[in-house]
Amino acid sequence: MNELKAFLLQIEKEVEAELNRLLPAEEGLEKRLYSAMRYSCLAGGKRLRPALFAATLAAFGQERRDWMPFAAGLEMIHTYSLIHDDLPAMDDDDLRRGRPSCHRAYDEATAILAGDALLTHAFAVMLSIPAEPSRLCRAVALVSRLAGCGGMVAGQAAELASPPESIDRQRLDSIYQGKTGALLACAVLSAAHLCGADEQQLQDLEIYSYQSGRAFQIIDDVLDVQGDAALLGKTIGSDAKNATLTYAGLLGCEKAREEARRSAELAVDALRGFDEGADLLRGFPEFFVSRDR
Repeated sequence: MNELKAFLLQIEKEVEAELNRLLPAEEGLEKRLYSAMRYSCLAGGKRLRPALFAATLAAFGQERRDWMPFAAGLEMIHTYSLIHDDLPAMDDDDLRRGRPSCHRAYDEATAILAGDALLTHAFAVMLSIPAEPSRLCRAVALVSRLAGCGGMVAGQAAELASPPESIDRQRLDSIYQGKTGALLACAVLSAAHLCGADEQQLQDLEIYSYQSGRAFQIIDDVLDVQGDAALLGKTIGSDAKNATLTYAGLLGCEKAREEARRSAELAVDALRGFDEGADLLRGFPEFFVSRDR
């Protein structure tokens, strides 16, 4: 776990530098937009998706240095999703990463535009890396599908369309797979495509990604009930406020934690065909279920 924590700290530094370099400067008539983009992207955070991307590269013996812009692009997509998730029409949250959410710090229209700009800029950034063209196209196509109507956005829409009384465990798992698992899968599977992974490796990594995402989201829901707002950097209790059904609400926090641990075990088991190069990946599920922020 210490090795993983050191790795996460290093990735945070590298991604922060890439984001600072790749985001537009705060100047011109669009200064307010660019300022909002930088405000949200450079507000810290765990940088888990770039870290999963880099850890997958390590599993295939690939150096990450020249491909870190792709990781930064993934973080831009994640940040756009948080900006939009916090909007009054969605979760209506006032805090993100310990400070006012984008629409509170600026205004609602600017926040919407900042999210739009981050999403579109991310693809230009990802396509800039010096990777084999056909592999790069497969990786970017996968991100496009899983970040949108084939994954994250579809999961959010399914949550909005499902009244709490109609959600059972199967439905909840489907929502989690979209709203959280899909973007984690983007990070892992895009890296695998860039490295030329075979079909069996892609299947194993897909299971790993979605089980890891399920574990992460269940703990996220538990922390929304039991967490410390100062540690989390966001308002707690938003699920109850928005009448959003979660595993914590369905089973109670302790049984929800048991569900998360089962998913973490399944995620690690999916990597049994990989050698010790995948040890960083093996550390993430345990990190997800033991976190307090």
